[in-house]
Amino acid sequence: MSSARHIVFVTGTRADFGKLEPLASRAREGGFRTTFFVTGMHMLSKYGLTKNEVARNGGFDLVEFVNHREGDPQDVILAKTVTGFSDYLKEAAPDLVVIHGDRVEALACSLVCAMNYVRCAHVEGGEVSGTIDEVFRHCSTKLCHLHLVSSEEARDRVIRMGERPEDAHVIGSPELDIHGAPSGVSLEDVLQRYEIASRDFGICIFHPVTSEQDTMGEQARAFLGALEESGRYFVVILPNNDPGSDAICAAINTLPKDRFRVLPSMRFAYFSELMRNARVMVGNSSTGVREAPFLGIPSLDIGTRQSNRASGPSIFTAQAADREAILSFLDNQWGERFSPNPLFGKGSAAQQFLELLNAPEIWSQPLQKSFNDGPAD
Repeated sequence: MSSARHIVFVTGTRADFGKLEPLASRAREGGFRTTFFVTGMHMLSKYGLTKNEVARNGGFDLVEFVNHREGDPQDVILAKTVTGFSDYLKEAAPDLVVIHGDRVEALACSLVCAMNYVRCAHVEGGEVSGTIDEVFRHCSTKLCHLHLVSSEEARDRVIRMGERPEDAHVIGSPELDIHGAPSGVSLEDVLQRYEIASRDFGICIFHPVTSEQDTMGEQARAFLGALEESGRYFVVILPNNDPGSDAICAAINTLPKDRFRVLPSMRFAYFSELMRNARVMVGNSSTGVREAPFLGIPSLDIGTRQSNRASGPSIFTAQAADREAILSFLDNQWGERFSPNPLFGKGSAAQQFLELLNAPEIWSQPLQKSFNDGPAD
């Protein structure tokens, strides 16, 4: 019976929770017991202590684990997460673990699952970005049993890595389920709650690139300097905690407060409503190449973090030091709207996930993996 099955979702950041929450909610509605293993940035006050956002959603069992302190390198975070999740896994004995993307927490937990022969599903595998995160993503693909990918192109890559075609399913990007439905709040609610002083705003999210951490401060100063020169108003969301984030935060702290509203994080419904009303999206977050095109918002992707990730008429690119390109984008695209891009789904990922959970073959696939040398389909 499905009601007897226990599914654990691993979340380490505000971003991956936004992708996993629709899946977990639909699984819970379908009679599955759902637990969130909450770790990573969620546990740090510097980044808004977003474990509270996970708890606020309600209805899920929660397990919290502090897997690092400020300044820990990624290999230490990996080791701590392996130890903590291994202890939890032995106690909880879940039927399925669901991880997302390319974070070190996802890699650690998929490794634990593989070594203990626990079924593990990977959301948004098979994608490329050109950084060390891409390596983490592909490693998790090889460790997992079930692949819930966002596009046919991603599915093809997963299969070319030796995974069985019957284990790779295109469900789209789950966060689009949130953005495809009413947010439940108004723009006025958002502006008031987060003390945003202008309705004529862009959104900026600029994360570190781990392989370029020595230059992240320089890149941030150049990029943010161009935004400041533009005279526009921006809501700035602080970066994730990868190496190089301190240098970015130092550059953010120099911005004039009357034109840059800096926030550590936002509630998901409020961020969704903010995005729907943004004039542009700038930075190097996956939000700019996923959610923004889905909503028809012009986005400027800076640098290499999302290299080869996606393309479309609403996505523009520039290097952090290319002042002219940044200013030109802001002059020409501010407030423009494009046709919504369905490349990464139409907002139905959660329903497709539940249908997979209710398919008997998902639960009977072998836990001992082998390399598939056959054709894609």
